[in-house]
Amino acid sequence: MATPKISVIFYSTYGTNHQVAEAAAEAARAAGAEVRLRRAAETAPRDVVEGQDAWKAQLDSMADIPEASPDDMDWADGYFIAAPTRYGVPASQMRAFIDTLGPLWMEGKLANKTFTATTSAQNPHGGQETTLLSLYTTAMHWGAIVVPPGYTDQSIFAAGGNPYGTSVKAGEFDDHARAAVQHQATRLVEMTAKLVG
Repeated sequence: MATPKISVIFYSTYGTNHQVAEAAAEAARAAGAEVRLRRAAETAPRDVVEGQDAWKAQLDSMADIPEASPDDMDWADGYFIAAPTRYGVPASQMRAFIDTLGPLWMEGKLANKTFTATTSAQNPHGGQETTLLSLYTTAMHWGAIVVPPGYTDQSIFAAGGNPYGTSVKAGEFDDHARAAVQHQATRLVEMTAKLVG
């Protein structure tokens, strides 16, 4: 059986989605996948980032993680996307990365690949579900195969019960959320393996 290739791509301003992505990458590897962990490039002006100590510290802490490129999407058989919510949709940094993928999409190189997503927001009703649905709408335009966690494991209930994807309050990535992310990443690998087998 072929080894599934999973690109875990995230954007993180203050660290929550970085933690989510690290947990997802670890779980995907444990499930037998080859994994690329990548971060969406920071598009905010440098002076804005440096004007907030926590934002600058987070950017510095991710310096060793390569920035995502279209090659990471072409290479992969499946995608695990982690992005914070901004006004009910994914952060603009993630959208900016997605907007570079037009040439791959036109060649059909994003189709028939698996896709799952997670998010965070300042509060549980801060647009988490609309953010996930927005990402899944993009995946549908690609012809990708959406792999939500649904209610396929007790960890989803313990983490707040979001069947679309693990969603957490920013800054509160606890053990329940970690277990849900691990399940979601493992499920992605399992579904991807069925397609590439």
